[in-house]
Amino acid sequence: MKFQNPSADVFIPDGKPAADALARVTHLGIGAHQDDLEFMAFHGILTCFGQEDKWFGGVTCTSGAGSSRTGRYAALNNAEMATIRRQEQNKAAVLGRFGAMIQLDYDSDAVKKPSSLDLKNDLKVILSATQPEVVYTHNPADKHDTHIGIVVASLQAMRELPREQRPKQVIGCEVWRDLDWLLDCEKVVMDVSGHDDLAAELNGVFASQIGGGKRYDLATLGRRAANATFFNSHATDHSTQVIFGIDLTPIVADESKDILDFVCGHIERFHADVRQKLAERLGRA
Repeated sequence: MKFQNPSADVFIPDGKPAADALARVTHLGIGAHQDDLEFMAFHGILTCFGQEDKWFGGVTCTSGAGSSRTGRYAALNNAEMATIRRQEQNKAAVLGRFGAMIQLDYDSDAVKKPSSLDLKNDLKVILSATQPEVVYTHNPADKHDTHIGIVVASLQAMRELPREQRPKQVIGCEVWRDLDWLLDCEKVVMDVSGHDDLAAELNGVFASQIGGGKRYDLATLGRRAANATFFNSHATDHSTQVIFGIDLTPIVADESKDILDFVCGHIERFHADVRQKLAERLGRA
């Protein structure tokens, strides 16, 4: 398997031949940075954890070299930070019992350029080799530009696959903008309750980020707890940890659908819902 960057890495935690390991993947996560998979695609990791007929595969698209750093990581240069982050991601793949972990080693700037097709083409190679049933990636309303670059390349790659090779479900997940604003009827609700220890272990692998000045570990579990409690205002909690997603399957299944219109349609329906409720209370409905 050849990728655009010679430094790209394919890591198989259990040592299977790469082709066999990739072919067994049923749930694939495509993230921008080391740790994104554990934060946004934990539902897929958990679904496959310890199963013989389900395997999670991970793709991290960038090197992570430009991440913030402080404390004992403050003096590291970009190359040293990239090495540490790659090691952390592979360690998480072992802990999470991934079927495969691919790191494509792009610079963040490269994945944000609309004119660059390299990432899309690399993802097509991976998607063709794995043909997963479910794909988790960033949500297209995320506020991080690199995350937007990843989800766009992922959608474009999937839309170019033969129809029989496209995933049955594609979910855009929460990282740098949550999805609480989606109408409840449009949320993909992923209950990951009862596995806080595994989640904390996976999140804690990324010491360069937590010790580097960002408590992603606490924030991620806190968001999931908030989602669980605030999802339904008129019922007691049935879950303790919930991840919200946006269903991107329709724009993968039908490449004639415009990605921008599809996403903005969700925002417009949210706007209409807020306006209607407020107008009713103001007597203007």
